[in-house]
Amino acid sequence: MTKILITGKDSYIGSSFESQAEDWTDYSVDTVDLIDGSWRDRSFSGYDAVFHVAGIAHIRETAKNAALYYSVNCDLAAETAEKAKADGVRQFVFLSSMSVYGKETGRITTDTVPCPKSHYGKSKLLAEEKLAALADDDFTITVLRPPMVYGKGCKGNFNTLKSLALKLPFFPDVKNERSMIYIDNLSAFVKMVIDRCAGGVFFPQNRTYCSTVAMAEMIADSAGKKFRKSRLLGAGVRFLRCFLPVAQKGFGSLVYEGTETADFEYCVCEFPDSIRNSM
Repeated sequence: MTKILITGKDSYIGSSFESQAEDWTDYSVDTVDLIDGSWRDRSFSGYDAVFHVAGIAHIRETAKNAALYYSVNCDLAAETAEKAKADGVRQFVFLSSMSVYGKETGRITTDTVPCPKSHYGKSKLLAEEKLAALADDDFTITVLRPPMVYGKGCKGNFNTLKSLALKLPFFPDVKNERSMIYIDNLSAFVKMVIDRCAGGVFFPQNRTYCSTVAMAEMIADSAGKKFRKSRLLGAGVRFLRCFLPVAQKGFGSLVYEGTETADFEYCVCEFPDSIRNSM
C-alpha cells in the first residue's frame, strides 16, 4: 500500500488526485490543510510521498500581495519539505508551473532557461531551488511544471475560453499550438512518478498539442452550440498579438517540445474526450 499525503486541502488538483486515487486499490490518500499552523504538530511519518499542491494562483498580483506569493508558494513549500524529510518521507512532489519560464509564446525544451516575470512564476522557481538543496539518496524531490491544466470545475483560462466559445457568434480563426494537460492525465502522471520514486524536473502534457480555435470548437460542439469561425476576426487577433499580452496569451503558440516522458503512458484520456468530460 502506497500512502500519500496531499498538502493543500480542497485544492482543485489535490482534490482531483484524491478522487481518482479511489480507483487505485494500492493507494491510500490523506490531506492536510496548511492554512493554520496546526500541521506542524502532525507527524508525516509513515507516508511514502507528500504531494504539495498548496499555494496561491489565479489572483491579480499587486504590490500589496507580492510578499504573499513568496511566503506561501516558496517558504511554506520549503518548510513542508523539510518536515517531510525529517519525518522520514521518501519523496516530495512539488507542483510548480510553466510560468517559471516567463513566456507567453515560443517553444520550451529541457535546455530552456527559466526566466519568470510574475511573482507567481518567481516564487515557484525560488521554491524549486530551495527544494533541490534538500534532495539526497534518501529524499527524492520531484518537480512538475505543467502547462495549462483543465477539467470539469477548474478555474482560470479554460473557463474564459469556454465562456467565449459559448457566447461569441463568431470565433477568431487563428492557427496556433498550445501545450495543455487534462486533470485526469495529470493525476495519472503524479501516480507514475510516485510509483517509480522518480526525481527531477518533469513536464507533463497531453499527447498532442491543441489550437485555441479547435478547443473552442470542441467546447461548442459538446454544448450543442453551432460554431462559426471568422478569418477576419482571426486577422485582427493576429495583429493584436503584437501589442496586447492578453491576445498573445490566448492565441499565441506556447508548447513544450522534446520533453516527452514515458511515451505518454499517463495519458488516460485523449483530447476530444477530455473536453467533453470538462463540460
